[in-house]
Amino acid sequence: MSLDTSSRTFPQQVRVARTDANLQQALGKLKFGLTAMRGAAVAKLPEFEQLRHDAAAIRDHTLNHLDHYLLRFEAAVKAHGGHVHFAPDAAAANAIILEICRSVDARKVTKGKSMVTEEIELNAHLEAHGITCLETDLGEYIVQLRKERPSHIVAPAIHVLKEQVAETFAAHHGAAPPGGRGEAAALMAEARSVIRRHFLEADVGITGANFAIAETGTTVIVTNEGNGDLTQSLPKVHIAVTGIEKIVPTLEDASTLIRLLSRSATGQEASVYNTFSTGPRRPEDPDGPEAFHVVLVDNGRSRMLGSVFQDMLRCIRCGACLNHCPVYGQVGGQAYGSVYPGPMGAVLTPSLAGIEAAGHLPNASTFCGACEAVCPVRIPLPKLMRHWREREFDAGLSPRGARFGLALWSFAARRPRLYRLVSRVGASVLALIGGRRGYLAKLPLGRGWTAWRDLPAPAGETFQAAYRRRRRTGAD
Repeated sequence: MSLDTSSRTFPQQVRVARTDANLQQALGKLKFGLTAMRGAAVAKLPEFEQLRHDAAAIRDHTLNHLDHYLLRFEAAVKAHGGHVHFAPDAAAANAIILEICRSVDARKVTKGKSMVTEEIELNAHLEAHGITCLETDLGEYIVQLRKERPSHIVAPAIHVLKEQVAETFAAHHGAAPPGGRGEAAALMAEARSVIRRHFLEADVGITGANFAIAETGTTVIVTNEGNGDLTQSLPKVHIAVTGIEKIVPTLEDASTLIRLLSRSATGQEASVYNTFSTGPRRPEDPDGPEAFHVVLVDNGRSRMLGSVFQDMLRCIRCGACLNHCPVYGQVGGQAYGSVYPGPMGAVLTPSLAGIEAAGHLPNASTFCGACEAVCPVRIPLPKLMRHWREREFDAGLSPRGARFGLALWSFAARRPRLYRLVSRVGASVLALIGGRRGYLAKLPLGRGWTAWRDLPAPAGETFQAAYRRRRRTGAD
């Protein structure tokens, strides 16, 4: 297994999430915040759809020639005085990073936002070896104090209300600063004052990389807080940790993807900081690290190359699919039991952890298609989730009741006369039960649906029957 998850308990975690009043209030930020902001930003950019087409082509080309661009990136980094490390799995990545930290006798590490370091559980590994590791992104800092996983790949603490943040800060920071903790601005100022001294004390700074440019050996981070810049420029050593799929061929390609990333993630025309790092500090530079390392993590990604799931590697981690997913919008990210929640996590987590560990996630979808519609690199997420459902079924891992139901449906579907008879009888019975109300509050074998919503009653006849009747009567 390449990724540690608690996804096996997804159904139980969903029940907890649905009854968590604070979480349900916090999730309202999606509908009235990020989704609306993305829509407004896209509407202002007429060439957005063309950019999506170009971005998908860039990602496909890179993945089809990934070995070439990885070697080209490595050569460019070395040419600028940096070092590249290839990590086949999480254990190797953690060992490489620990060795770099030990080489400079590091005692404290500051971190910028990085989903890959969450994936490999780097913080726990460093702490276990006596190295303090502090998150500097505000959302990541909050969930670190709360000992939680991020609930969103862009907004890690979107599930936490400001009142809960105030309680967390009180537990870890002590007495409230002058002005109190009542407002979000005060909480941000408090976090900034606590974290600021750590930037100067850190021996090593670790960031992720939204993109790694093969042409120049450059890593790119896209942020809004500036903490990433301080993390990578003030300590003696900068380590960028990212997945092997984050390679892009040229600076121009990176520019195309950044235009999509900011708009899709937060509805901004451009993020506040778009930082390009190429090698360690040069003699003429006023600041910067003395050493520059890039750790390229595989951890199951190479298995996806050439498979039906290769399209998932196009992902640029914008979070748009989470923001528009009705399932994520009801349960949040913690329920998924993985650092990668929502539709993208429903495909990526089984790819990295195995369908045995994450079989519930591809089933957590209405297949409404909203995720694919907003994906900036046009990943066919519903189709990929169907592939995982098929594999779960073929491996005998789906619930016995679901397998029995599908077997009955398959038996009837291969016998058209029987199927029409059963459909006609079923539609008539359900219409009769629905009566004047026009809906069913309870449904045998359908409690998972009617526990949360009513089921509209059918019209009393099948579509084929209605079609034949309309043709006979000459209806439009």
